[in-house]
Amino acid sequence: MNILLCTACALGQTGFAVMLTDALHQAGIAAQVRPAGCMSGCARPSTIAFREAGKTAYLFGDLTAADLPDLIVFARMYAASPDGGFADARPLGGLRTKALARIPG
Repeated sequence: MNILLCTACALGQTGFAVMLTDALHQAGIAAQVRPAGCMSGCARPSTIAFREAGKTAYLFGDLTAADLPDLIVFARMYAASPDGGFADARPLGGLRTKALARIPG
């Protein structure tokens, strides 16, 4: 799984990528967190995207460091989903209201 963190947004400039990478590793989730230039979520910064070949991609905005636990839950559910879809988004907590885009795989 590839996770792209916008480096033009505040969260991407704070070292959050390292925090996220460490949390993913501790949770046993195989993912690569990569910096990305502006992802055009400027109306709702900070943004992050999750992508994996053959799966729906997601873009989230309005993120803060407090969203880290929900991002880990999302990453775990995303990794387990064969197509990136979810029958129930309630386990994602507040993250489910921060989705900016869902792009079919």
